[in-house]
Amino acid sequence: RDIRALVVGDRVVAAMRRVAQGQEFRSNVHRGGRTEPVLLDEQFCETAVRAAQIIGLRIAGVDMLESASGPQIMEVNSSPGLEGIELATQLDIAGAIVDYIAAQVDFREIDLRQRLTVSRGYGVSEILVPEGSEFVGKTIDESGLPERDINVLTLYRGSTVIPNPRLKRTLEPGDRMLCFGKLEHMRSMIPERVRKKRRPKVEELPETPIVADAEQRAVEAAEEWERVATPRPQ
Repeated sequence: RDIRALVVGDRVVAAMRRVAQGQEFRSNVHRGGRTEPVLLDEQFCETAVRAAQIIGLRIAGVDMLESASGPQIMEVNSSPGLEGIELATQLDIAGAIVDYIAAQVDFREIDLRQRLTVSRGYGVSEILVPEGSEFVGKTIDESGLPERDINVLTLYRGSTVIPNPRLKRTLEPGDRMLCFGKLEHMRSMIPERVRKKRRPKVEELPETPIVADAEQRAVEAAEEWERVATPRPQ
């Protein structure tokens, strides 16, 4: 058995549990699977919404398995059927989708990074708060980010997304901050170890028969080109 959660925007509007029947291992409704409405807890809802966001979908059907360790994602559907889940939950899911789309008409999508990097020296970057960081236990205001001309747009804490966090929000280990500000200041906040990973050292190829043969052929090709290109005396 599994759970189908219908995600619309940033919330789960309906969910049902599907149980396969007979020898059929698939629990799809059109294959005879039995359905029942289910009220998901916060962990299942966050997992479903996060899965849809990672794929880049505003409306999606997320299939999950119930396990001892929590929800396990099986599949994310970009065009979920509504008949089965509406019948099981007795909810007007199509109406919820229409209402969501109508509410988004006046807000067209924009490329946030492109819009915010127009000013020279400014840009968007993600700053990690690792274990032992000087930011741990401090509020955003106390961290000194505003004084460095860095604005925190979104705070990611585990599977929780906190848009436009308050300056009094306390930072915890593992937090990720999507920031807009001076790139020079934000670059200095990236740990040295991370910066080294981002700039891998280019190493020379080991001396092997293949490399040596390639070098020899390159030398011969250069000599041949020089011989052909050099004008002959009249």
